[in-house]
Amino acid sequence: MAGHRQSKKRRYLTWAVAGAAVVAGAGIAAQTSMAATTWPAQKTFTGRAFDTCTAPSLSAMKAWHTGFYGAAAVYVGGRNRGCAQPNLTASWVKSVSSLGWKLVPIYVGAQPPCQSGANPEKITASTAASLGTTDAADAVAKASALGMKAGSPVYLDMEAYDVTNTACNDAVLTYVRAFDKGLRAKTYRSGYYGFTSSSAKAIATAKDRTDLPGNLWYALWDKQNTTTADWPWGSAQFTDHSRGHQYMVNSKETHGGVALTVDRDAWDAPVAITG
Repeated sequence: MAGHRQSKKRRYLTWAVAGAAVVAGAGIAAQTSMAATTWPAQKTFTGRAFDTCTAPSLSAMKAWHTGFYGAAAVYVGGRNRGCAQPNLTASWVKSVSSLGWKLVPIYVGAQPPCQSGANPEKITASTAASLGTTDAADAVAKASALGMKAGSPVYLDMEAYDVTNTACNDAVLTYVRAFDKGLRAKTYRSGYYGFTSSSAKAIATAKDRTDLPGNLWYALWDKQNTTTADWPWGSAQFTDHSRGHQYMVNSKETHGGVALTVDRDAWDAPVAITG
């Protein structure tokens, strides 16, 4: 997400360089198909959401609860998470949920081996599966500690990379599959954030769709508040409330007298189960 894990300049550069699930059937069915598992009902939000690097203060969330936005994405963990989260506590989650906010949990896990720049955690071919499993367990622990219950989604943040690099792409998909299996084993729904030109494209166009995310949050900065009109893949993909769209970044806005810089999202997908 713009400026959240990388600088704005670097985000645009990596996106340009990259330049260039889906699951069988509907998203909900794919997320809840594990045998002998009772899944909590999905909590879905449809409307406008925002994401910003550091979760805003409770007072800011109160001020921003004007009806323009109904959901906020928050960075629950991951070694590549770019900002400290002094406000993001179980008490904060409970308080903002009681105000009516819906929450979108994001986890910034290991990043692609072919991605430029240094990251605290990077995927390699030999560690992809084990990292995915370990990170999934951490993501569930972090979300649960915040009061985001079983049945909630966790959206894995995968930044831009060269998807034409076969070895790199294979390592990413191995990591994602292990991460998603780990989430579902704990009865958390799988989600994924990526770019339509690269990381999201890798998921949406993968020939082997086994264990890929059930919800896709695609970054396409076209300023269109929609999850359908600019959807770049097949219309039957990620249906049943399984899409998010980051359509504008670094938007400086004031609501209720409080100014924040946020990214805007059109949302029609699962959100955290709290309360």
